[in-house]
Amino acid sequence: MVDANVSTSAESAEQSLEELLRATHEASPAELPVAVDRYTEAMNLGRAVVFLIDLRQRLLMPLEEGEPRLELDHSLAGFAYRTDSVRVEEEGTGGLTVWLPLMNGAERLGVLQLRMASLDGLRLWRCRTLASLLALVITSKRTYIDTFAQRTRTRSMQLPTEMLRAFLPPRSIGTGRVVSTAVVEPAYELGGDAFDHSFTEDVLHATILDAMGHDLASGLTTSVAMAGSRNARRTGADLAALVTTVDEALAKWLPDQFCTGVFLQLHMPSGALRWSNCGHPTPLVIRRQRLLDKELERPAEPPLGLPARLSDAPRQIYETTLEPGDRVLLYTDGVVESRDEGGEQFGLERFADHIIRSTAAGQNAPEVLRLLIHAILDYRHSELSDDATILMIEWHPPGP
Repeated sequence: MVDANVSTSAESAEQSLEELLRATHEASPAELPVAVDRYTEAMNLGRAVVFLIDLRQRLLMPLEEGEPRLELDHSLAGFAYRTDSVRVEEEGTGGLTVWLPLMNGAERLGVLQLRMASLDGLRLWRCRTLASLLALVITSKRTYIDTFAQRTRTRSMQLPTEMLRAFLPPRSIGTGRVVSTAVVEPAYELGGDAFDHSFTEDVLHATILDAMGHDLASGLTTSVAMAGSRNARRTGADLAALVTTVDEALAKWLPDQFCTGVFLQLHMPSGALRWSNCGHPTPLVIRRQRLLDKELERPAEPPLGLPARLSDAPRQIYETTLEPGDRVLLYTDGVVESRDEGGEQFGLERFADHIIRSTAAGQNAPEVLRLLIHAILDYRHSELSDDATILMIEWHPPGP
């Protein structure tokens, strides 16, 4: 039986939710917490505090001033974020603190904190509904409200990185069949690395790029390559035509620049995989906890922007079929070529072993990559000699 504090009538609950929805459309960044608190007070959910994940995924940053930062690896709030689960803890005064992950599909945005005297099924349902709504609000508003970007940064960002990050999609996207997730470092000094992923109908498109150099020109090269890829994709071009579009764009607009890259298309119902590798490290496949480093190895192709100068042959498109549970990894050379103080490379085996161990421990795909990129950074004491970008695709078709 629901107690009197929770038994808000259905009519008043719907009215409060409608008022919150209307308020979020009109609220400025400073007014948004006030609108949320008005709703949580009416629903007896206590005060709400939104924490957003920082760029390096080490801290949960409060949206409001005056709240403390929380360490992701050493807090219950961080555990809720890392495991995509609701966590509840008792306060010394006898109340409860509820932590809920803020998720936009597969993308992890942060956590929501709510404090209340007691918790039951109806109140928990309202907490989850509020967290889902706030995730959608944050996702829709962050494209034009810089407050969200400010809150997730712990230091200033270099200009080439600012330009390149404006092109990047969400870190993670997913459906019931597939998850695509990526990480990039160094977060504030990124030069020429980038990734892209998106859906059209029942196809996942994924791309990784690595431009020559580590300056504004390299960032511009990657941005032009990404724009050419998206332009071709959105006009319905097949994979061969898409790669040709990127080649031509670079040759026309940046004739002195080039970049390597992999363009990949996955048919989600069947697992049919098509790809083109343009001078880039061979993608890896992890199948049943084993690394298959040669599974997608094919004859080398020239980097993007160079074919007209090197060969008249068309780009080669390769095909294979994934098995359920396969993980495909696209990465830039800065990942495995990172060296410790003794000069030893991080290496392909260590790279794959981290993923296999994290997967075996039950970590979700975005968390696997978060742990991996931190392991690479720790190996180099947070000082990378080159950009390090990883994109991982996990395919899980529905059962029969």
